[in-house]
Amino acid sequence: MTVRVEKNGAVTTVIHHRPEARNAMDPASAEALVAAFANFDADPDASVAVFWGEGGAFCAGWDLKFASTLVGASNLLGRFDFPTDGSTVPRGPMGPSRMQLSKPVIAAVAGPAVAGGFELALWCDLRVMEQSAYFGVYCRRWGVPLIDGGTVRLPRLVGEGRALEIIMTGRKVPADECLRIGACEKVVPDGQSRQAAEALAAEIARYPQGCVRADRRAVYLQHGLPLHEALRAEWRNSAGMVASEGLAGASRFSSGKGRHGDFGDI
Repeated sequence: MTVRVEKNGAVTTVIHHRPEARNAMDPASAEALVAAFANFDADPDASVAVFWGEGGAFCAGWDLKFASTLVGASNLLGRFDFPTDGSTVPRGPMGPSRMQLSKPVIAAVAGPAVAGGFELALWCDLRVMEQSAYFGVYCRRWGVPLIDGGTVRLPRLVGEGRALEIIMTGRKVPADECLRIGACEKVVPDGQSRQAAEALAAEIARYPQGCVRADRRAVYLQHGLPLHEALRAEWRNSAGMVASEGLAGASRFSSGKGRHGDFGDI
């Protein structure tokens, strides 16, 4: 089994374990990751997921040794093509890269997250990187394009020009640069990415989850919208949370919770 799931309260950790291949993605792992994240999203007791590659590598991309066995195969990527009839979108070649979950996922990145592995890290909402971890479009060297969202998500994080430079050169992007340009949100000492990501997940899981998910959803909904339409989308998405969770929170504050910046018991 190359994928396993561990739970600690409201935090679910999805673990990819193919250390002999630096967690490169094979079809079985891709299918197992899709199932694991679908189960997380459907679990009423789960609030935040951590995605971790065990063994010192987040993911070295698509398994090119496996890919080399497909030379000459007909309709190689046909099963990944987007449908034209409005039916369910198939999984991405790297697994969960096309999933649109209702709950946040945090990538815990050790070692390489390159090529398709970079795209999986970009699929997550947040990224915690170890000091020696790195991103990179290493598939540039082998003529393999980004087809799991890399050309969509990276420009939205770091800007178009910087994304194009990273994509076209295929260079190594170390953790300290990722933090500086906004490709990750936190850098921690080596060996601590999972622990730090799970601590961040637990912090997010403490809060009223309807509001967390509404605000997360609103951020994604506004992509590409003019300001007025984005504001309208935010209102329609989130106004209901004022009644369902916000008023209850106001009552807790009125009763004395959270005074003087003390949020330890909210």
